[in-house]
Amino acid sequence: MQIAIINGPNLNLLGKREPNIYGNQTFEDYLAVLKKKFPSVSFHYYQSNVEGELINEIQRVGFSFDGIVINPGGYTHTSVALGDAIAAITTPVVEVHISNIFRREDFRKLSHVSGKSIGVISGLGMYGYALAVDYLLNK
Repeated sequence: MQIAIINGPNLNLLGKREPNIYGNQTFEDYLAVLKKKFPSVSFHYYQSNVEGELINEIQRVGFSFDGIVINPGGYTHTSVALGDAIAAITTPVVEVHISNIFRREDFRKLSHVSGKSIGVISGLGMYGYALAVDYLLNK
């Protein structure tokens, strides 16, 4: 099974950025945990701070992979284009947020991605990625 994990802007700073919200583990370190936990999965990891690059990656894997786990970061709340890209593909997408976006600022409660995704996991830290992968494996 091939699963793509796509992280949006500022998620390259995990482990450094606001550890009180996002923790102190880098995503690369957490990816090693995921690979160990799910040895049958071939993971492809992609991160970009650029909206168009994220759309290109969604389109690239969106017809051939078995699942996508996406954390669009700040683009969650602003990018109609990311939502449109997810609507255009056939691969199922699970949206993940490390923090609980519904306990934060009001503008974070709007997602242009959620309505196009098969599910949303928010506020469970990095563990949300494992839950998303588990769902994709067992759906």
